[in-house]
Amino acid sequence: MLIDGVMLLWFALTALSVAFVALDIRATPEHPVMKWAFVLFTAYSGPFGAFLYVLGCREPLPGMHEQYVSARWRQALGSTMHCVAGDGIGILVGAVLGALISLPMAADFVLEYVLGFAFGWTIFQALFMGEMFGSYARALKGTFTSELLSMNCLMGGMLPVSALAFAGNEAAHDPTQPLFWFRMSIALMVGAAFAYPMNWWLVAHHLKHGMLTVRPKAEAASMPGMDMSKKKMDMAAKSGSAIQAPSPPVWVMALVSFAVLAAGATVALTFGGGN
Repeated sequence: MLIDGVMLLWFALTALSVAFVALDIRATPEHPVMKWAFVLFTAYSGPFGAFLYVLGCREPLPGMHEQYVSARWRQALGSTMHCVAGDGIGILVGAVLGALISLPMAADFVLEYVLGFAFGWTIFQALFMGEMFGSYARALKGTFTSELLSMNCLMGGMLPVSALAFAGNEAAHDPTQPLFWFRMSIALMVGAAFAYPMNWWLVAHHLKHGMLTVRPKAEAASMPGMDMSKKKMDMAAKSGSAIQAPSPPVWVMALVSFAVLAAGATVALTFGGGN
């Protein structure tokens, strides 16, 4: 079948892409967590992830990383990659568990959301980026809102694709079959696209970090004007809020995120069979 050939090509390109990013990013002066985020996202998105790494994070010339990643769209890209990488692990675990115990579609979605949010918030955000906040408890408090808004948009984009892609094909819902993982890869990529605008807003108001340049202290000391976005994010983290009042306000964007999630769930449950 045609889809078998497409999947073979996809997984081959994904393996090559992950190998390239995992090896090449070691020389990129990026935060270790963001390095893992790009590797994980490339595992989900194959050559698209590798392309975004080169375009959005890879240092073009020695000493240029700070300037290169300072562009707002690259900062938002880093924020989105971090979200999808962490949440994606929990989502995939939920999808596998839901398939193995034959959960109804609605219950499966709830499980994916809960595990995705829990892993993304408590591990990838609060634990791995805790140095920005000083303590794990403060990190949990400081990252809750940004994780919630981003996760809602990610799931809102994912759910219709997850429910409708290859509908009626049992292999698409069997974790032992390649089609299951191909379907989830497509869903995560679409979800990332839906989460990107929200992450742009979060980064613009210093409610979430984007790309973070990390260099050896001796090297960093010789390069003035480094990483102002990280400094602003640190200031916001210490206060637990944005440096300036966000516009639109956080509660409005929270409503938008829940509207995206509700719309995605409605489409999925209405046209995806609901069981």
